[in-house]
Amino acid sequence: MEALRQDDPRHFGPYTVLARFRETASAVHYLVGGADGDDIAVVTAARPALAAVPAFRRRFQSEARTAERLAGGWVQPPLAAPADGLWTAAAYVPALTLAEAIEIAGPLPERAVRILGAGLAETLSRVHATGAVLQGLAPGTVLLAEDGPRLTAFGPLGAAAAAEANASGQLSVRLGYLTPEQVDGKDVGPASDLFVLGLLLAYAATGTTPLADGPAAEAAERIAHASAELDSVPDELRDLIAGCLAKDPADRPSAGSVAAELALEGAAGLAKGGWLPERLAASVAEQAARVRALRAPEDEADPDAAAGPAATEPADGAPAPASGPAAPEDVRPASEPADGIPAGPQDARPESGILAAPADTQDSDTQDSATQDVGTPGHQEGGLPVPASSADGDIGDSRTTRFLGTVTPAPRTDRATTQLAVPRELAAGPQPQSAEPVRPAAPPTAPFPPSAPAAQPHPYAYPVAAPQSAPAPLPLPAQAPAPAPSTAAAASATSRRALLTVVAAGVAGLVVGGGAVAALGSGDDASAADDKPAPKPRRTLPGQAPEPSWIYTHPTAEPAPLTSGVWEDKLLVLTGTTGATGIDLRTGRKIWQRADAAGAQAVLAAGKDLCFLASPTEFLWLSPKDGQVKHRVRFVDQFTGVPNMKVAPLTGRSGSVVWFTGSHTVLVKAPKPKKGQKPGRDTQVVKAYFFAYDIVLRKELWRVAVPAGRAPGTPAYGLTAVRAADLVVRQDAATLTPADVAAGKGRALFRCFDRKTGKLLWVRQFGALAPAGAALGDEEGQLYGAVGDDLQAFEMATAKPVWTLNGTASSVFGTPVPAGKLLHTTNRNQEVGAVDRATGKLLWRRSTEVPLGGNAPALTLSGGGGTLLAADASQVTAFAAADGRRLWKFQDIGAQDPKGATVSAPYRVLAAGRTAVVQRGGVFYAFPVE
Repeated sequence: MEALRQDDPRHFGPYTVLARFRETASAVHYLVGGADGDDIAVVTAARPALAAVPAFRRRFQSEARTAERLAGGWVQPPLAAPADGLWTAAAYVPALTLAEAIEIAGPLPERAVRILGAGLAETLSRVHATGAVLQGLAPGTVLLAEDGPRLTAFGPLGAAAAAEANASGQLSVRLGYLTPEQVDGKDVGPASDLFVLGLLLAYAATGTTPLADGPAAEAAERIAHASAELDSVPDELRDLIAGCLAKDPADRPSAGSVAAELALEGAAGLAKGGWLPERLAASVAEQAARVRALRAPEDEADPDAAAGPAATEPADGAPAPASGPAAPEDVRPASEPADGIPAGPQDARPESGILAAPADTQDSDTQDSATQDVGTPGHQEGGLPVPASSADGDIGDSRTTRFLGTVTPAPRTDRATTQLAVPRELAAGPQPQSAEPVRPAAPPTAPFPPSAPAAQPHPYAYPVAAPQSAPAPLPLPAQAPAPAPSTAAAASATSRRALLTVVAAGVAGLVVGGGAVAALGSGDDASAADDKPAPKPRRTLPGQAPEPSWIYTHPTAEPAPLTSGVWEDKLLVLTGTTGATGIDLRTGRKIWQRADAAGAQAVLAAGKDLCFLASPTEFLWLSPKDGQVKHRVRFVDQFTGVPNMKVAPLTGRSGSVVWFTGSHTVLVKAPKPKKGQKPGRDTQVVKAYFFAYDIVLRKELWRVAVPAGRAPGTPAYGLTAVRAADLVVRQDAATLTPADVAAGKGRALFRCFDRKTGKLLWVRQFGALAPAGAALGDEEGQLYGAVGDDLQAFEMATAKPVWTLNGTASSVFGTPVPAGKLLHTTNRNQEVGAVDRATGKLLWRRSTEVPLGGNAPALTLSGGGGTLLAADASQVTAFAAADGRRLWKFQDIGAQDPKGATVSAPYRVLAAGRTAVVQRGGVFYAFPVE
């Protein structure tokens, strides 16, 4: 941290600059004060010398969008950024860079290395789940804060060891670390991030970087061919780091497995109670105190006058150069045409220092795992190309790399990545609304066993949040096949596109240094459909979600469906405020849509001929063939004695019987007053009932009076267990009256009813199980509930505890799923597991690799029983139900337009035999599962 210089800007939007904080090759970090003067933030501003280069601007803004999308977990959410400017703001977090920490206190202890690696691996896992590559790890981009690590760079530009622009508008970026595949001129992929992570963890554990230290040429040779010397690495970490440093990318572990091996409970869980050595913790505290002591200069009323002309700020918020006129948007010699192609004949030989190669470049927020970086034309001296930034071949410090004798291959179009889904009908550009999804593969034809839809709260007679509609993904530009460009055409194309490239040139197969050089070309904006051949069908790779059998996108003009359900494993029924829609489960085609079924908020099968829908005012029976309403029962007509009945969501079902609660208000007249007394007032009293109803016979089986709930009075019951003779329910905590809460003394009340008559058999509490704690019973008479941080099993007949599965601090278990002798568990530490139902013995536990902070993932067991799917707000993770092997992850692309709305709807999973239907907002994907 240092005082402001004369040419530093004094304001960024609403922020007042207080001091210089840190510097990188591409940006300067400033400490700034907010408008109220209390909140301190960090502004990352592009260096003025680079800000005028169009390629730099695109890459800077692209990496800023990546940071925004990764916000949360170990990525600080951005506070502000101008729409077209070159600065971003994030809240200040007291922290040291890893390089600063090593310089102050030397190597980190093993526990600190574990927390550091787990936090970084968790973030990488989120990036890799979308098929992208981060390329943002370096000792100067990783921060060590009091509660855990932070990542501050989100692409090669942010992690660059050096960045410079030449007069023609070319940008040369030199990375800090190199990988074996880059040495060989091959594509980078998610495994490349793992290699760099291995280097970083070894540096954290030993204070030196294996392979990359020493003379440049020797370092490159070691990276490509030598084994890493890890004798100084703690024994418990050596095998893991060695695996990350494997030469073959296929031999490196995934980010998720690294995170789980380093900290099974997650980085945040392991870091609780402090994780930094005392000396580093003191340095962080000292930094925080110095920052708090900063004050804005007293002459801030006229910052331009105080700073002079050099402190003026461009319109986009980027700091202006220290002197001289502002650089033009595209700097090139006057003799060069506007399209960036030098005048005169073009041939296949590079002319400015870096060997050209056919390029395919997208302005993506992170590097696609199958996109190969390529170079820009270079000038040859003595037959050997040299970087344009250094005519004598010297590229400076040992962390930079120059490629000799390696040729960058043409970009590949196949993407061996974890599934990143884009509705296929959108991938070719905007299409008219159609019910015809594109089916990439033959759908399953075997019938699926029935399954009940997952419970979902809806706005009935008690206060719950209304479901939010989420925008459907926006279309991507078309990707039309194109012939491979000629060498001369490639050279021309290179000057017209923004290229993020690993520089490859020369002969002799020698790579010098410890990093990679990237080049960014000036010129026109890169297109997402930059003459790229259409991708070939991909084979399923480990960790990659299988190809969807079909994808259905609900019309964007309509709100997202309120709920969805499966009828007889043949039909997916979507219900919403505008109607009901039937989707063929085999093909994904819309076969009918009915407006007269609008408002239904539960979908069930009513035998083999009808589909049952429940709304807050009536029951409907639809024909699965055409959606025609065959029967309609309004509550006011069917349920006599309960006029104007208000119902809660269905409690549950078993076979053809559904259970639900309803209530109505009656007027109770005041008793006749005695002589000489004033008459009393009439009162309104809520009467509530619990109903059993057969949806095949369309007949009420029984009703029993139950205590009313919180206003408006309907108690919502959730089904806990169904057995041969009885059922157990628990009232939703949101509908408990203050008297109920007081009587329960912080514990949940469970009610047991006779299935045949509705007679109340018992009311019971189980341990310290809270009203909102997850609970589920089985047919064998055991109830499983979340008690504090633990999961406990009880005998329902006696309420005696049977076993306890201990959790970690704040784990908080979610609703488990029984499956044979197993009980599958889930908790807020984003862990999924399995225990023996009889003994509670933990059989396996795995992390979903989602950052901590959300609810426990919702579990769904496939119809075949072989796959356990965990759904949350970030992704769907599939595990082998028997042993917990992590099979794949799935994330849809969300908003494809970087400036578009973000899809925030959580994922839902419906199981139908060997198909799992994944819903996010208005988009549905059908995946084959075991």
